[in-house]
Amino acid sequence: MTLFEVWAPRVERVRVDVDGVVHPMGRLGGGWWRAEVVAADGARYGFLLDDDPKVLPDPRSARQPDGVHERSAVHRLDRSVWTDSGWTGRELAGAVFYEMHVGTFTPEGTFDSAIERLDYLVDLGVTVVELMPVNAFDGSHNWGYDGVLWYAVHEPYGGPDGLQRFVDACHARGLAVALDVVYNHLGPSGNYLPRFAPYLTEGRNTWGQSLNLDGPDSDEVRRHIIGNALRWLRDFHIDALRIDAVHALVDRTANHILAELATETTRLAAHVRRPLTLIAESDLNDPKLITPRAAGGYGLTGQWNDDLHHAIHTAVSGERQGYYADFGSLRCLAHTLTHGFFHAATFSSFRARTHGRPIDTAVIPASSLLAYTCNHDQIGNRAIGDRPSANLTDGQLAIKAALVLCSPYTPMLFMGEEWGANTPFLFFTSHTDPVIAAATADGRKAEFAEHGWSTDEVPNPQDPETFLRSKLNWAELEESRHIRLHSCYRKLLALRRERPELTDPWLTHISVDYDENARWIVVHRGELKLVCNLSEDQVTVPVTGFSLLSWEPPTSGPSATTLPAHSFALLADH
Repeated sequence: MTLFEVWAPRVERVRVDVDGVVHPMGRLGGGWWRAEVVAADGARYGFLLDDDPKVLPDPRSARQPDGVHERSAVHRLDRSVWTDSGWTGRELAGAVFYEMHVGTFTPEGTFDSAIERLDYLVDLGVTVVELMPVNAFDGSHNWGYDGVLWYAVHEPYGGPDGLQRFVDACHARGLAVALDVVYNHLGPSGNYLPRFAPYLTEGRNTWGQSLNLDGPDSDEVRRHIIGNALRWLRDFHIDALRIDAVHALVDRTANHILAELATETTRLAAHVRRPLTLIAESDLNDPKLITPRAAGGYGLTGQWNDDLHHAIHTAVSGERQGYYADFGSLRCLAHTLTHGFFHAATFSSFRARTHGRPIDTAVIPASSLLAYTCNHDQIGNRAIGDRPSANLTDGQLAIKAALVLCSPYTPMLFMGEEWGANTPFLFFTSHTDPVIAAATADGRKAEFAEHGWSTDEVPNPQDPETFLRSKLNWAELEESRHIRLHSCYRKLLALRRERPELTDPWLTHISVDYDENARWIVVHRGELKLVCNLSEDQVTVPVTGFSLLSWEPPTSGPSATTLPAHSFALLADH
């Protein structure tokens, strides 16, 4: 017998249709309905609400083999597949993340094809593979942030069984797995949850209606979210969750949903006997997220740090438009390298208000902040999806890498950056609803037209070619230019493993010198000094040391080091 349960508190009758046979369901307390029916693995089923003839997929569907508009499938993970009983997990401190989109990481765009590239990631020096969302969404390809059935795994990637094989293969190679999850909205196509219950509110955020986290019947909505998070961590052996745009979670209860999730995750970690990590994406610059619960915080393990990205990118590239306006100076870069946030109770001209709050560096280690030169947002939300490699010299790319990988923060790479991939990463969708498809394409053009882009330059996200152009070209790794940058990344990551100064997580142990006019900066990490020349001219910097690694060979004198244009050197005292 298979147990079918669904939460539908505001209807008078619920039935479950299993392979075309309709069965009545009994009402339980709290708006839940239940029925036990004989159903084989793979059986198609859905729910009928009151007299509506539409068979709806299960809000907690484990598998959607025919798409999010069709019936769910009975699915049970085969526990005998797991071979990772000896896996003990990985702490955030000391880790190196690698963000990937499954559909564009390989030509095939599947979990199984990604497995074939895992040894490459190990050789590179990666320790955590971070997957962009893999929950079920409408269409064949998408970034994944338009998910509507959070418990199911996108079928074209390989479905739940493919994800299980992928995680097991990662653990076999010593790689942890992080998964991007979205709890701030549901996608516009295939979202049938409101027909069952009040999952959404009338309030809206950037992407759609907000989740009902604090209104009537919100207890079950919160359980839906937390249950989903625990499913990934428990059933799929995922090691970490990256929680998308937590600033869009509207929760006015005394126990914020993130604090509740952190408590439940800690409980599960004790049971599975391995560390489980929660990482927030937030634009609030609020250290409360990563402050321990004992100190009044939410107790999350880490959060992305866009300020450091902005500080590095603007200082190296010179871009200053939009939200980059306050960044770009070496003073800004030095402050962010030593304090975590640049905007910390300071005025943000982009927001036209004071923004952020300082981090207590005696309480919060720098490893709680993830640092990166680029990510899916910072590339894909550019009009033409151009990577830094499309606009910067190889030396500038190497400087950006060195500043992140020699920082006290937890580094994260975005797939292909390590060889300066030439392929763009564009915003792509495949909505099956023509109205939603047209609105998405028109909205994209209107957004960038406001910033001066010609609408002809903005690729149509619905065009299949937009998706195909975003796939990595692994053949580039055979070209000399890409080989050199890739080698630089490998060596930097190897030094990060070898030298304890580079993984020291305390911001009180780092100092920075710079010359704003000459455009050089020196980052002091114990006995190591990272010296970067961001200018187009040769510069002489008043530091000396033995060169462990450099982009272009420096020249050392008795009291100074001379660096060529757009280069760096990592020096050791002895």
